[in-house]
Amino acid sequence: MMYYGGFGGGMWVGFLIVAVLLVAPFWRILPRNGIPNWVALVAIIPLGALVLLWVVAFKDMIEKR
Repeated sequence: MMYYGGFGGGMWVGFLIVAVLLVAPFWRILPRNGIPNWVALVAIIPLGALVLLWVVAFKDMIEKR
């Protein structure tokens, strides 16, 4: 059995499914908060989704200052 390393076809399909599941909700939530849709792509980056959630949660508090 030989190991060639890298990503197999199934790995890329899995990555795309996870990416769509992360980006799709942000794509709909962010415009409602005045943030452009394309920023939702940050959710693909590790911890990016957490940062976006933080920004959405505290956006009103930041704007009131």
